[in-house]
Amino acid sequence: MPPAVTGSAGEYRGGGRTSRPLYRRFVRDEFGVIAVLVVIVAGVGIFHPDFLRTGNLLSITHNTVYVGLMSCGIVFPLAMREVDLSVGGMYALCMVVGAVLIRDGLGTWFALLAILVLSAALGALNGVLTTYMGLPSFIVTLATALLFRGAGLALADGKQITDLPQNDAFFTFLGGDVAGVPTAVWIAAVLVVGLTVLFTRTRFGARVRAIGSNPEAAAFSGLPVVRTRIAALSLSGLMAGTAAIFSLAFFMAGDPTVGQGYELTAIAAAIIGGTPLAGGRGSVVGAVVGCLILSVVASALAFFQVPINWTTFATGGVILVAVGADTLLRRFRSTRSAGA
Repeated sequence: MPPAVTGSAGEYRGGGRTSRPLYRRFVRDEFGVIAVLVVIVAGVGIFHPDFLRTGNLLSITHNTVYVGLMSCGIVFPLAMREVDLSVGGMYALCMVVGAVLIRDGLGTWFALLAILVLSAALGALNGVLTTYMGLPSFIVTLATALLFRGAGLALADGKQITDLPQNDAFFTFLGGDVAGVPTAVWIAAVLVVGLTVLFTRTRFGARVRAIGSNPEAAAFSGLPVVRTRIAALSLSGLMAGTAAIFSLAFFMAGDPTVGQGYELTAIAAAIIGGTPLAGGRGSVVGAVVGCLILSVVASALAFFQVPINWTTFATGGVILVAVGADTLLRRFRSTRSAGA
């Protein structure tokens, strides 16, 4: 019988399952960032009612999918005290590889499978280099980010690959709508649910949290630290590849210059959503909400006609406010629990 693992919140987990119901964990851990998102959306809607139009909200949600999927994947290495800076370069490389395969007539669905395999393998490569070279993941993934982006630029000869069969079902379905909602949003929602279950209700998720809480104790207790680290970084890469598939299907082109800065946005969104750099805990749903907050702010600035030069400044301010508000809320809850 596997030993129980106690997470950062103190709940009992045996064999990767937590005794606290999932819906209660969701309400408690994600309430802060969800409240921030609702306040921002409502506040902008008061001054600009058109902001609340269904079409605009769907557009914001769709634009969030690409970085949102990366952020969901990054939750796993972050919860283990690892940082993946390569997802932006990996995203661009996977788009180019998929476009080249489709252009050369190898089939769109074969290209989809190739992107998934490639991205998972590149993520695993990050894990292997980090583990067996004894280097920080920050340094390894910073280097591989440049390698991946450089490979994409070389493969595409520095230009967009656009001569693709745009009537193929790959583009019309994955890049289209279902019931008025972008297909990418539907599939991303399913993936978020699956990743949430993986992180909170499985043995793998429990190992990720345990290793992030105390790597030395986890290794001493016999947890497969190396294998789990490689798997977490591989999963991060896989989600970057998934984002590349949706981007390729929607834009119908492979652009080697896309994705610059996506890794920092994805990490910031994960931190906003409750995944600290200190490791030990995380939230897939929170990462998505964090991405939505950043997307809503960017869209709101356009409605308020804020000069684009101030966009980065405003986004940084929102990150500080969102993280601060969520931190204060968690401390308040902890104080009340201790007092009880």
